[in-house]
Amino acid sequence: MPSRLRPPRRLPSSRKLPTPRARTLVLAAAASAGLTVVVAAPAFSHGYTNTPVSRALFCKQGTVKDCGEVKYEPQSVEGPKGFPKSGPRDGTICAAGDSRWAPLDDPRGGQWPATSLTGGQSYTFAWTLTAAHSTASFRYFVTKDGWDYKRPVTRAALDLTPFLRLDYGNKQPPRDFSHSGTLPVRHGRHLIVAVWDIADTGNAFYQCSDVDFG
Repeated sequence: MPSRLRPPRRLPSSRKLPTPRARTLVLAAAASAGLTVVVAAPAFSHGYTNTPVSRALFCKQGTVKDCGEVKYEPQSVEGPKGFPKSGPRDGTICAAGDSRWAPLDDPRGGQWPATSLTGGQSYTFAWTLTAAHSTASFRYFVTKDGWDYKRPVTRAALDLTPFLRLDYGNKQPPRDFSHSGTLPVRHGRHLIVAVWDIADTGNAFYQCSDVDFG
């Protein structure tokens, strides 16, 4: 008795197999998702002063060379808050106590570019914030007359009472943030240490700006 031939097996529908275009779209979506993670991460980096120009910003601009990694992350100079009672130890204040940003503590023989200021005058301080945090305050300290600008800054070199303080009531400041205050009376070259105190973390952001009162 002749055997019955089985019909040929049908292959699964091609609609169930990913086409090259579909695979490309899937890979693109995955890559896009990965890129989103990479791009989103710096949102946890935070802010730097642009007026007066900080050491970190001079490094970002390329005006000052041999700055290490801070040239890519001037907004990330973050360390423990509580300055001056606590916070970064002496000699590491400009780097917020973080060794990654150690070039900011190097006085470079007094060769950092300095912003010209006039003591006793009103001045507008400005920040660029890459992520706005709940803010306790912005505080500004300045060195004493006669400090040694060729050495890393210490608490002994600073007037530990801020010459300007802005309490911010735990609000979030805008990304481009500025406010005015009166400059201290000083002469010659000095250093301003700006401290942005975060309300909902244990950290603050530190920015050092070289200035010249003439």
